[in-house]
Formats: sequence, structure tokens, C-alpha cells
Amino acid sequence: MTRGETQNLMAQNSLDPEQLRYYDSAAIARYYRPRIWKPLSRALWVFWSFIGLVWGLLFDRVLGLEERNQFKRANHLRKVLTRLGPTFIKVGQALSTRPDLIKPDFLSELIKLQDQLPPFSSDLAFDIIERELGMHLGDAYREISPQPVAAASLGQVYKATTHKGETVAVKVQRPNLVPTLTLDLYLIRWAAGWLAPWLPLNLGHDLQLIVDEFGTKLFEEIDYVNEGRNAERFATNFANYDYVKVPQIYWRYTTPRLLTLEWIDGCKLTTSELKCSGLDADATVRIGVVSGLQQLLEFGFFHADPHPGNLFALPAMPDSGETARMAFIDFGMMDQLEEFTKETLVDAVVHLINQDYSMLTADFVKLGFLAEGTDIRPIIPAIEDVLGDIMGESVRDFNFKTITDRFSELMYEYPFRVPAKFALIIRSLVTQEGLALSVNPDFKIVDVAYPYVAKRLLEGESPALRRRLLEVLFKDGTFRWDRLENLIMIARADGNFDLLPTAQMGLQFLMSDEGSYIRRQLLLALVEDDRLHTAEVQRLWELVKGEFEPTKLWGTAWDTAVTAISDFSRERVASLLPSLEAS
Repeated sequence: MTRGETQNLMAQNSLDPEQLRYYDSAAIARYYRPRIWKPLSRALWVFWSFIGLVWGLLFDRVLGLEERNQFKRANHLRKVLTRLGPTFIKVGQALSTRPDLIKPDFLSELIKLQDQLPPFSSDLAFDIIERELGMHLGDAYREISPQPVAAASLGQVYKATTHKGETVAVKVQRPNLVPTLTLDLYLIRWAAGWLAPWLPLNLGHDLQLIVDEFGTKLFEEIDYVNEGRNAERFATNFANYDYVKVPQIYWRYTTPRLLTLEWIDGCKLTTSELKCSGLDADATVRIGVVSGLQQLLEFGFFHADPHPGNLFALPAMPDSGETARMAFIDFGMMDQLEEFTKETLVDAVVHLINQDYSMLTADFVKLGFLAEGTDIRPIIPAIEDVLGDIMGESVRDFNFKTITDRFSELMYEYPFRVPAKFALIIRSLVTQEGLALSVNPDFKIVDVAYPYVAKRLLEGESPALRRRLLEVLFKDGTFRWDRLENLIMIARADGNFDLLPTAQMGLQFLMSDEGSYIRRQLLLALVEDDRLHTAEVQRLWELVKGEFEPTKLWGTAWDTAVTAISDFSRERVASLLPSLEAS
């Protein structure tokens, strides 16, 4: 059924939500308005479910029993969220990755929402499998576990073996799922519209659009064919990186409500399980952060729901040079960044490194955090107050929670807003950070993020990145030797950073027509202020000379660099010298 046919039937109030394939807030509203008893009864049930928990928490506070009854209340919260179903379970899953926000007892209970949910009947699940595939269960799989090995908010998983002997995971969607989601989304959207006028303009702005973005992604997540395509696209992006594993999809046994994929034997991303398996916890965390940055800044296609139930740690591939590997197993909630947004995010990082708060504030306008036409002049000093020490002595204390808290204060004074698109990005970032903190409470995201960004800028594999590197290295036409030194030192903190091929690419760029501008700027930098900057060059050489030992230089990389130099003809040198002399 097409989207247009769906909308027409919904407009006539003749389509049951079970048949809805796409999220459409207007069509859903048209269905439920004449049936007001359905959302009303659901709202009363939600209210009644929470009232007991709220009274219990108030009772504990009055009598000073908060610590004593904390586990009891945490268990109560998990049961309430589980009873209310998929939408509320999703909220609990997001909270379960934030040890800096949730008390330990509550955290341990909410973590159970990731894959310790009550399953539905296996007989019903097997009926769904046979109906979806149009064949008997034994014709599809040689054997299948009689009970699910995991149950999640939207479905449950069985371990099976194909007739070719391949071990697979069979993911079956929960019955009656779409009507439940549409009803909850209708209520949440109504509540968002009711709350928006009571909130500051910037906080209430686009609140319903954020709900719509969530609803759109939720409907994409329950389409298992879409999830399979997402998995294959994700695998293609990471095809050249040994530290990420993506399971194979078995399309013959996959439908919109049934997904069959390669079985992954790994361990949960918790400190205890990682220690028991002998895996390097810090290396696993580093892989999680780097792969997350790659998704946002390189590929633009990112995982919007990276909670521990969707990730597994694995031993490294032989001879890969890695100490661990991470497997992603759920690709229902993904999103795509446009090239403009991706490049603007890199711009924002560069402007933050440069402490150029005027340009950084302009980036917020481009990204939609400030409306077009906003007078940014009074906002620039506020941004500097919020971020001024991020790049200073407290740089290692940088985390997204700190930034979020500081910006929440700004949102009451200035017209900042969260665009619907960025709600998922922010969720992905804070979830990954929370996951890292749950494995290693002393983890500093900047220790991984800074080397990654510095390496990306130095490698400059695209014209856009090379332009941004120039922005970092030049300020007001002056070459910043200290920034080049800092970038190299920071990039070296990444164990995978090799300076020699980076220098090779840089040399090739310098000798190309595209590098003519920076050639002139570098020559001018060597003689600016009427003196030769030999001290800066000597300091830079002391920093990198270890990378240029004869044994390292002898090989293809050096041959290529020499070829680049030889291609730089005498005519080019001759044409460059007069312009330098004139300058």
C-alpha cells in the first residue's frame, strides 16, 4: 500500500492503524479524534500507572526513606515502563545509558529494559514466521530455539540454524505493535502541543516536530526490510575498518515483520563482562567513540540508538593491529546527514579549536539552532562564556553532558532551539558518551575525539577538509606554527595515526596546482616579521624527526613523495620566486 493510499483511507477513518506503514501525524489524528475514548482511556491508564510510583517517592522523601527504598522504587519504575509498552520502554532505554543522570539502583533496573523484557508466546511468534514466509517453520530453518534468547521493546529474537548449517538470529516483531505506537504517539504529540505555549519560546519551538521526527524513525525501525537495507549500507561504510562488525542479512527469510541475520557471539558492553571475556575495555570504548565520530563526520549515516543491547564487544581480527572489535546488531533507528550539515559540523569543530566564537555562533544559525535573521552580536559573548574554557585547562573535563547543561541555561536567555533533525544526533552523542562512562567512569571523550579530529584535518583527504585545515593553521593571514605542532601532538595520541603517509599526501597537495596558495603562504610564513623562522621549523623538526628514519622512508610512500617533488618543474619554481620577492 502506497503512502497516498494510506492517507486517503485514514482520511476516511476506514483504515485500522495496524495497516499503517508510514508515520503520518495528521492521518493518525483524523483516525483517533472521532474515537476519543481510545486516547482518553490510554491517558488515564498512563496516569494511573505512574501515580503509585510518584506517591511512593514523595512518601520516601517525607519520611527520609529514599536510600532504603531506592531499589524498590527502581524495580517499580521498570515494571511501570514495561507494562506501558514500547514507547515508554524506549524512554527507559535512553535513560539506562546515563550513569551521570540516574542513581545506581535505578540504572541497574533500567538496563534490564534493553533485552530482559517479557516475551510474547512462542506459538504466536512461530505463527507469525510461517505467515510472513508463506512456508512451514521446518522448511525455513533446520532448527530453532523453542524459546526466545532475547526480548526487546519491538520484537524478540530466536537462535536458529539454516538448512545450510549457518547459525542465524531470527527477529520477530511483536503483535499488535502499530496500533499501540500510533496511540502513544498521538497522546505524546497532543501533550507536546499543550505544553509548548507554557514553555519559553525556544524550548517549546518545534516540540511537536521533534515528536514527529521520533515517530518517523520509530516507524522506520519497525520495518525490518528497511533495517536490513540499513545494515548493508552501514557495512559498506565500514568495509575497510576491521574494528567494526556488521552481521550478514538473509534476505530469503526477511519480511517487514521478520528479520533473519547472522548470529553474533559477543559480550555485553559492561565492565564485568568485558573483564570476564578478557577484552580490553578501554580499546572497546575508543572504538565506540571513533566509529560514532566516523558516522557523523565522515559517512553522515549514523546509528541513532546505540544502547548496550544493540552492541557487542568481540575479539580483534587476526593481524588487524586492533585490540578489540565492536559489533552493531540493530539498524532500525538510523538517520542521514546532508553534506551541508556534515561540513558545517566540521566547521563548528574547527571554529571551536580556533576559539572563533563569532563564526561558531554563525554555524549555529546554519545548523538551525538559531533562526535566520537572528541578531547574533549579543549571543557571541554568551557562547564564549559557555565554551571559553572548553579548549583551555579544563579541556579533559569536556563532555556532552556539560555542554548540554550549559546550553540549557542559555536557552532561557537567548532564542536557541533544538531542530528536529538534531534531536536524534544529540541523543546518539549523549547515549554513546553514557555508554562509555558505564564501562569506564573515568573515560574522557576528548582523549579520543581530539586525536580523531586532528588526524582527519591533517590527512585532509578531501578539498573541504584541506580548506578547514587552512582555517586552523592561518589566522588573519598569519601562519600559526603552534597550532600545527599541537595538531601533530594531538593526532599522535591516536595509535592508528601514521605521520609519514600524511606528510606524503601533504607534499603532493603542496606540489599540485590546488596547493599554490598555501605554498606562497608557507614561504611568506618562513620570512614574516622580517626574519627567518628557523626556531619554529627546528622545533617542528624535533617533533617529527622520529617518523622520518631511513627505514621508514625507504618504500613506496617515499618514492611517491620524491616523484611529486620531481614533478614540481623549474618553471613553477621560477614563477613562484618573483611573486615571493614582490611580497
